Amino acid sequence: MIEGYLHMTNRREKAMREFRRTMSWLVVLAVLMVVGALTFLAVMGELQTHMVVATILGVFISMMLGCGLFALAFLSDKSGHDDVVTDASKRKDPPKP
Repeated sequence: MIEGYLHMTNRREKAMREFRRTMSWLVVLAVLMVVGALTFLAVMGELQTHMVVATILGVFISMMLGCGLFALAFLSDKSGHDDVVTDASKRKDPPKP
């Protein structure tokens, strides 16, 4: 019993470390995407303040929301949270005819 709990705790801690590392890379990637979008807009024409603010917020939030939700799905799977739901749906005894 205790070994199972320790295994699950280690699995969750490892999954959280990986999630944090993934999210830090996603922040870097989102910032690079914002820089790329602003560079593209600057090449295409004059930048205005409201366009810069809208681009920064739109690109950064979209990247973090989309990638963050996928990262949370992977965290849920790797930490063992999905196993609890799968085990709960299994029958303990065979159905009676």
